Amino acid sequence: MSDATVETSAGKVCGAIDGSVYAFKGIPYAAPPVGPRRFRPPAQPAPWPGIREAVSYGASCPQPARRPEGWSQEPSLSEDCLYLNVWTPSVAGGGRRPVLVLLHGGGFSIGSGSWPVYDGSALVRRGDVVVVTVNHRLGIFGYLHLMELAGPDVASAGNAGMLDLVAALEWVRENIASFGGDPSNVTIFGESGGGAKVSTLLVMPAARGLFHRAIVQSGPGLRAKLPEQATEVAEKVLSDLGINGGDQRALEAVPVERLREAQGQFGRRGVFAFSPVLDGTHVIDHPSLALKNGTAADVPMVIGCNRDEATLFLAMDPSLKDSASLEGDGLSKRLASLGDDGRRIIETYRRTRPAASGRDLLIAIESDRMMRVPSIELAERKLAGGSTPVYMYLFCWTAGPLGSAHGYEIPFVFDNARPPVMAESAARQALAARMSEAWIAFAHRGAPDHGGIPQWPGYSPRERATMIFDRDESRVVNDPFGQERAAWESVHVPISMPA
Repeated sequence: MSDATVETSAGKVCGAIDGSVYAFKGIPYAAPPVGPRRFRPPAQPAPWPGIREAVSYGASCPQPARRPEGWSQEPSLSEDCLYLNVWTPSVAGGGRRPVLVLLHGGGFSIGSGSWPVYDGSALVRRGDVVVVTVNHRLGIFGYLHLMELAGPDVASAGNAGMLDLVAALEWVRENIASFGGDPSNVTIFGESGGGAKVSTLLVMPAARGLFHRAIVQSGPGLRAKLPEQATEVAEKVLSDLGINGGDQRALEAVPVERLREAQGQFGRRGVFAFSPVLDGTHVIDHPSLALKNGTAADVPMVIGCNRDEATLFLAMDPSLKDSASLEGDGLSKRLASLGDDGRRIIETYRRTRPAASGRDLLIAIESDRMMRVPSIELAERKLAGGSTPVYMYLFCWTAGPLGSAHGYEIPFVFDNARPPVMAESAARQALAARMSEAWIAFAHRGAPDHGGIPQWPGYSPRERATMIFDRDESRVVNDPFGQERAAWESVHVPISMPA
């Protein structure tokens, strides 16, 4: 086994060796975005002398401490957060392995690439790939839109977090060959907010050519935030801080904790108040429209979601504990935002699920509204814009009362469905093998087929072939829950997270 020291464009790093895997953690891919660099595009990291130790994760971006039950906490928080991690089977011999770059979830405001579920060791052992995870600016630090309020130096602040990801991909292009990876075969993938980041990178001019395949897991980012909406949020932030927008020195001097407090004024909406902005420069169109018009036409994709997405978001909802409140016209009242279409939607689901309770119907309807229907829309928009294939999946493995909830597929994709992430289970590990092999196969050759699953056809609006990943088997179903899907085709309401 060779020494775990690698030369990067900024200096040498020394990682750790765990059996057959080399792990490099906390590598800076850009300069710290602090002081005069706050709210500005990422800059090149300063070179360092000697050998930098790369055995511990870098800091995560400052973020709300409150998060759903079971979510990982961050090892440390700092505005100095532009770090990435690399797992590889070898740093010798100039290997040309596919590279999988994970963009973490958390709604653009929470999370990091340092969570145990994202550890890349198992994927590397299974599939002869290189895995990269990334920390970047989030929330108010990464998406405070100042274009209309401040000077040109911070005009891109509303997309600073996305520009960080572009910088990370540029680092991969320049350095990953030294870690045994192939810079001409890079797959970006992500779940939830990470999927929306993938959707956004697909249509960013600065990201073109930096990746070659893409996977969106439960995060179809169809639309960017409009500038007027983002400016309204920024005006509230600056008012709360008592700062004139043009006073950039005052913006640079605000303590980190004060900025977190300013983000907190948006309450629960604070997780979603800060996100990529349609600024006309870095994000020039909504992803759904740009993809339909042929942007990223040469990038094959895997797109999918989980059957019971909404249970995670509805877990604390009183109505789920008092299912009687959803019987009779209770469900119609709960889904009043669907307007006149609500009755037809409910009737369809009652017809296709005659034994379902009001609680079960709410979960099914909200899961489809927030995730499955937008995922199908993303796939069909992508197919309309080019001939490269799109592969669709639906994850149905059930875990207790939350079923196949939002985010539950992640440990299976990473082949981490074992301690310390999950309890030991032969069935879980068998499903993890099927899913992780599919992601690895897609990274290797642009198609997710492998010997452990049936042939996985590309998706089309006619057959709607979908791979079902379930506890005991994986199978292809054409147009699963098709009557329910069709019921949404004429619904003209915003598709969003459940209220």
